Amino acid sequence: MSDDVAPKNPEQSMEEVSTELNGKKLLKRYDSLDIESSTVPGHHGHGSKAVGLSVILHLAFQSIGIVYGDIGTSPLYVYASTFTNGIKHNDDILGVLSLIFYTLTLIPLVKYVFIVLRANDNGEGGTFALYSLICRYAKIGLIPNQQAEDQEVSNFKLELAGSRQRLATKVKSKLENSQFAKFFLLFATMLGTAMVIGDGVLTPCISVLSAVGGIRGATSAMTEDMIVWISVAILIFLFMVQRLGTDKVGYSFAPIICIWFALIGGIGLYNFIKFDPSVIKAINPSYIVQYFQRNGKEAWVSLGGIVLAITGTEALFADVGHFTVRSIQISMCSVTYPALILAYTGQAAFLRKHNDLVSDTFFKSIPDPLYWPMFVVAILASVVASQAMISGTFSIVQQSLSLGCFPRVKIVHTSAKYEGQVYIPEVNYLLMLACVGVTLGFRSTAKIGHAYERKIYSYSFSPPGIAVVFVMALTSAFLVLIMIMIWKSHILLIVSYVLVIGTVELLYLSSVLYKFDQGGYLPLAFAAVLMAIMYIWNDVHRRKYFYELDHKVAPEKLKEIAADAKFCRLPGLALFYSELVQGIPPIFKHYVVNVPALHSVLVFVTIKSLPIGKVPAEERFLFRRVKPKDQNVFRCVVRYGYTDTRYEPEPFEKMLVEKLKEFVIDDIWFSQSKVINSTVEAHNGHDEFDAGLVNEDTDVNHADEGKLQEEVEREVEALDEAWRNGVVHLIGENEVVAGKGAGIGKRLLINYGYNFLKRNLRQTENVFDIPHKRMLKVGMTYEL
Repeated sequence: MSDDVAPKNPEQSMEEVSTELNGKKLLKRYDSLDIESSTVPGHHGHGSKAVGLSVILHLAFQSIGIVYGDIGTSPLYVYASTFTNGIKHNDDILGVLSLIFYTLTLIPLVKYVFIVLRANDNGEGGTFALYSLICRYAKIGLIPNQQAEDQEVSNFKLELAGSRQRLATKVKSKLENSQFAKFFLLFATMLGTAMVIGDGVLTPCISVLSAVGGIRGATSAMTEDMIVWISVAILIFLFMVQRLGTDKVGYSFAPIICIWFALIGGIGLYNFIKFDPSVIKAINPSYIVQYFQRNGKEAWVSLGGIVLAITGTEALFADVGHFTVRSIQISMCSVTYPALILAYTGQAAFLRKHNDLVSDTFFKSIPDPLYWPMFVVAILASVVASQAMISGTFSIVQQSLSLGCFPRVKIVHTSAKYEGQVYIPEVNYLLMLACVGVTLGFRSTAKIGHAYERKIYSYSFSPPGIAVVFVMALTSAFLVLIMIMIWKSHILLIVSYVLVIGTVELLYLSSVLYKFDQGGYLPLAFAAVLMAIMYIWNDVHRRKYFYELDHKVAPEKLKEIAADAKFCRLPGLALFYSELVQGIPPIFKHYVVNVPALHSVLVFVTIKSLPIGKVPAEERFLFRRVKPKDQNVFRCVVRYGYTDTRYEPEPFEKMLVEKLKEFVIDDIWFSQSKVINSTVEAHNGHDEFDAGLVNEDTDVNHADEGKLQEEVEREVEALDEAWRNGVVHLIGENEVVAGKGAGIGKRLLINYGYNFLKRNLRQTENVFDIPHKRMLKVGMTYEL
């Protein structure tokens, strides 16, 4: 669309103007809406939030309820899931306790709290945050919609190390030049997302069912079926209240989890002192070696139960955007980690004296006076653990949607105070059905009358470990890339991380994969279905973009259309939506062929997601004028981050018009500044006498200020008049079909897979709540 000819070297030829004209400051400007821009030179660090100590402590308290619900309820089932065949040697308890201690220390504490949290993306965490950091440093995006202006967004900058290392440059070059690497990174990001959602299906099942199962320890009248149906009722209730919003539902979570941690820590300390204080020697890792020597393959298989001690660890990183790095570090180090260590240590001390009670370790180790209070708190804590994963799933789907990796679904913003709190009805009900189905399905396959009822619950549901370890390993892989390319860490630190953390995670991954046929297929099955949906949608999304890029309307054709006498100009403002960033979409040509009329002001609007968490509202709109100037045709790119809400406090069209006015005013003064600059350059190098001519020319330009002001008023009045005459929203609805001669795979992908998803999901107008009375859909078929 751009009026200017695209420069051969955008880096060197982009025009920058930052000057003062008659007291009016002009901003820097890059004209690159028609080209794929390269990096703008210079990097500026993003500052961290200046948060006071009292605010950090307040956030640390809140994070206890949101972040640690899953990992905090793991003591309900870890020992029962580890010793599925009973305890064969008393020192095996020490070996397992030692494994739990070092696993909790290495993965949640060292890896996530002190290393991974540093890789946050301007305060945002999760798989998409890591992917976005890599995308900003290396051009690995599969859709060529990068613009130089994007890198002027304040949150876009990276704080890079000063020294350039050969390894970082080499790795970056390999990624940018390898199409396979680009596809693989996107695939890995989608896989990690699908795995986390799969974990979000299984975590509520295991947490609620394990907690409710504790009632059998107090009364024999409670049958297995009653336990299952009570669990199902709790799960349904949990999902039904999601519509109220995370703020209301989760407000009381922090006190509940604080009570939970206080109780499990206190009971653990009591059991440690009462039964066997000598379990403290499990801090010696030699007991791990002895455990493997005695049990061999069974010890390796039991790692699938031990890994459940760190379920929910990914929430440390994924939820950092709701809090701060320091607040999560404080809550983990001062509350969560000590309470969990005391809980597992106390249970180990209890088991040293009661080997036969391993199938119901948690509830059997509770002192009698605290049994019922602990049971009630366990139920509440299990619901909290489920809530954390459900809320995380909503956020993940929102991020996937913004990057074109998930079909359109309805996103409800449940809080005007907290932007990140969202509710997705379709996803909520699908999760509910999946959780209820898994709970009923797994229980129905259990052997009724089995001697160890708790073993059935715990062991049957141990497969969440597959999703947990998969995501952890993926996070480590992304982190290594960041350490090499962005942090430029010393090679010894990188190797040490891979050898220590990587080896531990791969060992656990090999163990949980061994249980694939015992239920381990469940998270992978959920992930496979989600991956299929995400792949189909993303693949066709990219095909559509390239089709529009190849068939976009040339600037000359647009000028021809605008100058055609047979086209009448209708009063009003027309917003024409498309996904194409560079150029005018081909559907516009289809529109003018059938409707030979243009509105007095026409704006081509493109919705674009940037690889950053949030885009400041003042930097959201990017405008350019389409020549000829008197036709009042503009292009607008509306930029959002992957965690930005699409809900605006003001109507979208009103914000757009206000920003368009600002652009028109700046554009007129910008044009005048070019005249002044060219005048100065024309006299550059002349003597003092010629310098007087410059001043004379400048005086002439000052004399034209009145004309410029008139032009500004005339342009703004034209926009106001178009606004008063009404706004029409033109939506491009593209029907896509496989092109002639396409193979059967491509036809299945496009004609059946993609179109099935599109027919059964939300439409474009729901993104900005466009009023149907002022909406016009323009249809066109793309043969991909």
